[in-house]
Amino acid sequence: MAAAAACASGPLLLSADQNAQDKPTGGISNRTWVIGNEHIQRTLSFGQEPGLSTEGFRDLSTHLDFMPLTTAHMNRGPEFSFHCNGERCAGTGRVFDLLNAQESKLANGQSLTIQLRHKGTGLEVYAVYSVYDGHSAIRKHLVLKNTGTTDLRISHLNIEAIEVSLGPENETTLLAQYGTIPREIFYTGRSEDAGLQLANGRTGAGIAIVSEVPGYMKRTEIVGWDDPDGVRIGVLYDTDLMPFERSLAPGEEFTTASVSLVTFRKGDGFHDPHWVLPSYTAQVLMRRVDAQGPPWIYNTWEPFERNINRETALALIDAAGDVGFDIFTIDDGWQQDYGDNTVKLSAFPGGLKSIQEAVEARGMRLGLWIPVAAIATSAPDYRSHPEWASLDREGKVKTTGTMAGEMAVMCMATAFRDSAAERIVDAIERFHLAYVKLDLTTIFNAYGEAPGCWAKGHYHHNWAESLNMIYEGIAAMTAAVYKKHPEVLLDLTFELWGQKHVIDAGLLAAGDLDWMSNVDDRHPDSAGPLQARQLLYQRAASMPVEAMLIGNIHAELPTIQESFATAIGSAPLLLGDLRKLSAADRKWYHEKINWFKDLRRSTKISESFFPLGSWMQPTPAAWDGFARMARSGKGVIAIFRNKSDVPVASVQLPLIPVGRYAVRSVMSGKDIGVFGNREWIQGVPIRFEGADRVEVLEVTPVKGSGSL
Repeated sequence: MAAAAACASGPLLLSADQNAQDKPTGGISNRTWVIGNEHIQRTLSFGQEPGLSTEGFRDLSTHLDFMPLTTAHMNRGPEFSFHCNGERCAGTGRVFDLLNAQESKLANGQSLTIQLRHKGTGLEVYAVYSVYDGHSAIRKHLVLKNTGTTDLRISHLNIEAIEVSLGPENETTLLAQYGTIPREIFYTGRSEDAGLQLANGRTGAGIAIVSEVPGYMKRTEIVGWDDPDGVRIGVLYDTDLMPFERSLAPGEEFTTASVSLVTFRKGDGFHDPHWVLPSYTAQVLMRRVDAQGPPWIYNTWEPFERNINRETALALIDAAGDVGFDIFTIDDGWQQDYGDNTVKLSAFPGGLKSIQEAVEARGMRLGLWIPVAAIATSAPDYRSHPEWASLDREGKVKTTGTMAGEMAVMCMATAFRDSAAERIVDAIERFHLAYVKLDLTTIFNAYGEAPGCWAKGHYHHNWAESLNMIYEGIAAMTAAVYKKHPEVLLDLTFELWGQKHVIDAGLLAAGDLDWMSNVDDRHPDSAGPLQARQLLYQRAASMPVEAMLIGNIHAELPTIQESFATAIGSAPLLLGDLRKLSAADRKWYHEKINWFKDLRRSTKISESFFPLGSWMQPTPAAWDGFARMARSGKGVIAIFRNKSDVPVASVQLPLIPVGRYAVRSVMSGKDIGVFGNREWIQGVPIRFEGADRVEVLEVTPVKGSGSL
């Protein structure tokens, strides 16, 4: 199409083939569409024989063609597929008629919706493709709507089913999990495979696959072993370990999770995935944190746990204000009962009003820990609606162990989700909250209790259907909260999402932040920041770091320098007994936190993430670190000596934008030097002074200094 060529140099374009022929019956045949922007282009076509399929997939910035004409024999893939009442349905083939296609303007891009109707049932499928300004990504989801008169049962749901060419089979590589672990090219991705990277190992041309299917429902199929030119990609809901089922009553519809295919070329400047993926996930998949940067959050959980009280909190608030935190969070222990917003008056006489006033007087806002579905049987929701509780397969009320003892687990696939939203809104309004940490078991206990709900009479029709519907219930709950309080930050913890250390784009579609893990940091030799950085480095390849809250780094251990430098790699979160910080320590923190806030406000360091040194497995025997930079080249580098005793760290940043850069030590205030691209490729030597174990560097481009 001429329109396809125009897309390469012009703005975003969607177009339909003007030679399309309408069938006398009202169905439409032989249509072609192009969706894209200046970076990416996907060509889709529909015909009565072949059905709907992707005919072209190109990265326009790098001139990479992932469906070249030379591989015309290659199967393009079924586009999508599922079972409806036991019968397999796919985008390709003769199963669907084309009803309509419509383009829509997005705030930051545009979308194309192709409407199909199943020939044998009342099922309609809307395939929705979106592109976003400035990003080489196509994001896709489906809407399944029952327009008939009988119930439909959907299973084996494959949202994105496409075959691409990355070159010869023996040059194809796969990085699994979060895009950092090398795996074979015949692979099934599971819950931790949130951002896979397929690439040609010789040319670097590749496609990242970012699935928003939530948690344990996620499944990704990579089949690259049986075709010399093609790799089949399938992004699905699971069908075996955590099976997906969905019933649609007449008039009901189901919107799937979204899937993003993001093109890149390794080693090619801003087209490298270290630039492409952080920018896309932060700017498109995050709800609002990227626009303003994450707040600095203090949390009372360690070392106080459930023993927090008014006297201790007031002393901590005074210290937190000195340090420069934005949000002061009281974790478990403020409430009388799980599932009830009544304040525990034995710990906080007179309630939380004096705490709120003290927090706000120091320029901070209050945050609270709130359990969502794990509640006491004395809580109002359980007393009024015990039928909302999850049941195990023996028909008994499901319980979970907590720090306050055994609690009932309520089913989020019931009207409980609406009541939970009302309880959260009540807490936000009553205590003037800026942040809420939503915690504990919903679908799957992270410590081994069985998943799902076996109860009858809930929104789900069976156990398998309960699994995804509980995730849907979480999203419905947060949507209801955001409708009334869009300004509040909601943190969906790893325990709520059901797996240790998990973060995925499905969680980001439902919330702002993810308390992703707990690491031990109560003693000088605890795993602490070192373990936190391993979690960070492994996930930063595909997930936005400013959505990650990595607990439980203590502000005073093992050193304030390492705690601070680790915290600025993600969403800054610190715990610990702030009362132990000396006046000098508080002043040091205040200066460094203010510096970082100024940097983050003025510089989009969320546009990249570069792990450094021994990042694949941080170890006390070697140095590790990270760089976070804007496309201007301005940013921050943090390096950690650990126990290696190396005098110098050689920092290599071959993908830094062309230019020369002044480097200043944030720790000492000293100027380190000015370095050009050749030096960053070879390695800029950063010396550790004396016994110092941490260095933080501010990197600033030098104007008018030439390119090298």
